[in-house]
Amino acid sequence: MILSTLYSTIFNVIILTKKFHHKVEFTAMEFKVKIGISSCLLGEKVRYDGGHKWDRYLTDTMGKYVEYVSVCPEVECGFSVPREPLRLVGDPMSPRLMTVNTGQDHTDQMLVWARKRVIELEQEALCGFIFKSNSPSSGMARVKIYDKNNVPVKRAVGIFAGVFMEHFPLLPVEDEGRLHDSCLRENFIESIFALKRWRELLAQEPRRGRLVDFHTRHKLLLLSHSPKLYGMMGALVAHAKDYPMNDLYDRYQDLFLKTLRLKTTVKKHTNVLFHMMGYFKDLLSGDEKQELSETINLYHEEHLPLIVPITLLKHYVLKYDQHYLKMQYYLEPHPLELGLRNHA
Repeated sequence: MILSTLYSTIFNVIILTKKFHHKVEFTAMEFKVKIGISSCLLGEKVRYDGGHKWDRYLTDTMGKYVEYVSVCPEVECGFSVPREPLRLVGDPMSPRLMTVNTGQDHTDQMLVWARKRVIELEQEALCGFIFKSNSPSSGMARVKIYDKNNVPVKRAVGIFAGVFMEHFPLLPVEDEGRLHDSCLRENFIESIFALKRWRELLAQEPRRGRLVDFHTRHKLLLLSHSPKLYGMMGALVAHAKDYPMNDLYDRYQDLFLKTLRLKTTVKKHTNVLFHMMGYFKDLLSGDEKQELSETINLYHEEHLPLIVPITLLKHYVLKYDQHYLKMQYYLEPHPLELGLRNHA
């Protein structure tokens, strides 16, 4: 059975693929991604009770590769530490921010500050934001809101988070609670690195050739998110000469960010993996084809993590010097040290 030799093969492949490098190196010095974050998640003592919600994964693991812009809506808009706790009250579509004990309404104060703050954050060129879950100011979804009978339902969005997401509708956002889900975590981190690469392209003089090259390197990554939008982007790039430069870049950016917001799935990854296998149809031996096919199918059946077929494919990319696949960000869209593709 080929599976019996798979793990020894993978061990050797892992050693070989240390040679695999993208044009962009994921180092702490060269590739810091700037994202916003709720201050309490960094360990800052800004909560209503004078405490924090330090998340060590965000600071100790992600923190090696990102530069955080700390934001605490409640402190920055004028509330003290400690302070009377706040909650959302009324209509989930138009919530009011009220103090829990004295019933003071601070909605307008928060809204005025939030609308000013998002304008300031435009200057930061953020590639994403991590909100504090369940917060009446920073929760991005399913925040408790109390009705006229004082009954809570999880249907609201925090005041600042709502203003932020309305102002930056396509920016990758998550909260620290959802980031405990391995699939959501990978999708978010993959998206912020992809957006960073896009921002680096925008920093250069706009040229159609540069956009074509960018799209070419991201083809398989985009395909893993949405075959439909991948096709639309391909058509746009193929007719790049039909559009004024600024319009072309704007249209591409809109599709690019919409595509990244769509979650990858095992089915979509399997499609990409077999698509990549097609590039080796005249190169692999019979045993190699069988081993690779079985490995992909085992991933599809969720018996193996994605890193296993990816690592095997990277081995063949190097072995047979497959130039097109070597340039694909799909093979290494984020730092391997984060272990984002190791979950089954």
